[in-house]
Amino acid sequence: MGRLARGGWGLCLPLLLAGCATHLDRNGEVTTLNDVEPADHAVERLAPLTYTPPDWPEALQARVLLPDTPADRLRPAALLVHGGGWQRRSPDDMDEIAERLAQRGYVTVNVAYRFAPEHRFPAQLHDLQQAMAWIHDRADAWRIDTDRIVGVGYSSGAHLVSLLGVSANVDALAKPHGGDHARLAAVLGGGLPSDLFKFADGRLVVEFIGGTRAEKPDAYRLASPITHVDVDTPPHFLFHGRWDNLVPVDHATDFHAALVAQGVESELYLQHYRGHFTSFLMRDGAIEAGIAFLDRQLREE
Repeated sequence: MGRLARGGWGLCLPLLLAGCATHLDRNGEVTTLNDVEPADHAVERLAPLTYTPPDWPEALQARVLLPDTPADRLRPAALLVHGGGWQRRSPDDMDEIAERLAQRGYVTVNVAYRFAPEHRFPAQLHDLQQAMAWIHDRADAWRIDTDRIVGVGYSSGAHLVSLLGVSANVDALAKPHGGDHARLAAVLGGGLPSDLFKFADGRLVVEFIGGTRAEKPDAYRLASPITHVDVDTPPHFLFHGRWDNLVPVDHATDFHAALVAQGVESELYLQHYRGHFTSFLMRDGAIEAGIAFLDRQLREE
């Protein structure tokens, strides 16, 4: 507190609108970002495409952006998933992030998914697994390197892409639309509910699962990414508001610790003076730091 009293507030108060953050990796605080690739690719926006087959319970669409990259090179892809408590909002929320990723050279696929309570878990995970299979089917046409597909989401969308990331190694989650098509190379997630047991049977989670923790403990465990962390879990970049009262910050700090304990690459970007919604609306450097993390993971792969 002494350092804060002597100069910390003088530094942070003028930056409240831009935000202050603590950025951690397995070795402690990250003080500088590695080089970030320039975001200068022109982008082609395709008309919305239906990614689900005709017999799917609901027709779902994807918004695809194709970067103008050299024709002789494969490129990474990003599956983007919006938040909204598993039951509202739309891909509109992820359009700006999709644009930034596409400018950076990623083919971006920004998807809708089925909503609770009409569709319970694991319907939403099955939608994302189907989206991954659809991306693989179009990999040649869109010049996608299928070993370099990442997941990007916020709130319930971050939960779903993280769950997708662990699903390939969990038999109960990997079927019927899992397998290699569901594998992600890395995850960028903000405001991520990593452990559904931490919620006191709130309406959104109960409607997503279809029951309380006492009624459906196995489903809560299955739907919590933190319970499936192992050495094969894809690298995660987590950003989270310290003042988040909807998804408390220990979802991020505990998840980061679990990832690091298994030797999984993980970075934690804690946004000071941010709640759940302001963490997303005022993302400041979180997305740039997250994209830099994704770039490093894909280069290492």
